[in-house]
Amino acid sequence: MDLQPEVELKLDLSLEAAEMFARWPSLPAESQTAALHAIYFDTPDHQLGKRGMSLRIRQSGRRRVQTVKADGRDGAGLFARDEWETPVRGDAPVLDDRTPVAALLGAAVAEVDRLFTVDVQRRTWTVTRDGATIELVLDRGAVLAAGREQAICEIELELKAGDPVALFALARRIDADIALRPGVLSKAERGYRLTEALPAAIKAEKVALDPSMSVRQTFLRIAASCLRHYRLNEALLLDHYTPEALHQARVAIRRLRSALKLFKPVLRAADASRFQGELRWLAAVLGEARDLDVLIPRVVDDSARARLEAAQATAHQRVLQWLESARVRTLLIDLVEWTALGAGLKMKADRSAVPFAVTRLRKLRKRIAMGGKHLAQLNDEARHAVRKDAKKLRYGAEFFAGLFGGKRKRIRRKKAFLGKLEAMQDMLGTLNDLATTPAILVRYGLPVDVAAGKVEKGDLLTAAAQAHEALVDARRFWT
Repeated sequence: MDLQPEVELKLDLSLEAAEMFARWPSLPAESQTAALHAIYFDTPDHQLGKRGMSLRIRQSGRRRVQTVKADGRDGAGLFARDEWETPVRGDAPVLDDRTPVAALLGAAVAEVDRLFTVDVQRRTWTVTRDGATIELVLDRGAVLAAGREQAICEIELELKAGDPVALFALARRIDADIALRPGVLSKAERGYRLTEALPAAIKAEKVALDPSMSVRQTFLRIAASCLRHYRLNEALLLDHYTPEALHQARVAIRRLRSALKLFKPVLRAADASRFQGELRWLAAVLGEARDLDVLIPRVVDDSARARLEAAQATAHQRVLQWLESARVRTLLIDLVEWTALGAGLKMKADRSAVPFAVTRLRKLRKRIAMGGKHLAQLNDEARHAVRKDAKKLRYGAEFFAGLFGGKRKRIRRKKAFLGKLEAMQDMLGTLNDLATTPAILVRYGLPVDVAAGKVEKGDLLTAAAQAHEALVDARRFWT
């Protein structure tokens, strides 16, 4: 059994950018090329994929190697994973005790079969930069599954020797000439996604935490999860705009900003301030399009709708222009580097994550309990402040949920608490729409009565106050 750790920086680029990169004058003169054909295997119900594992047989020339990987799915650009490699003679996997597959699947190991294939042309260079030795790989090809095909264009940078900062220096040097974005999908994940219906958007995945983790480990995993959530939806937007993908991209930004606030006690103030500022800007860039996406379906007047749809088209185009910008690409690479190199966390981040999470969740809940008192009598601004705190608490509760897993009673309490929190958020969100819609309509020179779906504000305030009381009375799952 060959067990080896692997760390690499993965970067996505377009087909046109890949052509440019292959001719990039700053590349070393010498390179190696190889044609790689890989067959990926799993059970019909994807039991390996659901466990974050992949099984492939890759052929290069006459040589075939079977590889089992435990993918770092919580990574955003930076992957850390275990591999088991075994030479094989043919295209049938060898599932003996040299890999964990048989033990993992049990009797279902007999159901393992071909799932999809990946064909790439690989070109490899060795780069020496800033005292570091880096293997640079360009892969161009396609993944084929279920009669569908998706192009693969990606660069991988692997540090062979030296300071990992050099990886990011090289990435920025390339990006100055050829647009790059952190990659968050392995080739195996691309194949699995191609076997299913293409989504309009991708929701946040559960963050894999456990009670043994430190504050440091917890923050880095949460931050990586947020970056992955954003990049998956950004990629969908760059391919084809959908309101759902825009919404999830904004959710990902809010989640990451909430994580920076939750972990403020262990972060360097300058880092937190810098990234908060850029993320706030990016959220605002997406905000106008989101406002129009939500408002237009409620507008019943044809001429008003036409005016808003023209503004919507412009807002959509502006979003895509900004997403293509160097400012956004630089922000993403900066975030990946920051988290990959440890985020400059303070020494106290090495303490247990559980008491830290308890303290932060308790503080947020208290702010909501106090700030939402007499909620029906609060003005719009004060209610909006409660709504923002409710979002932070919800994201924090979702982030930290894995730290408090185990017993059924606690799991039920988590579900009930989050349900009450979501109910209050929904009420406050509707109230916020009532407060902000008139200003949006006025901004476009429209009367405030062109939007349908009006509700009685008094009834909504009463319901929101009751939802607040239910949340305050709910059992905390972290105690």
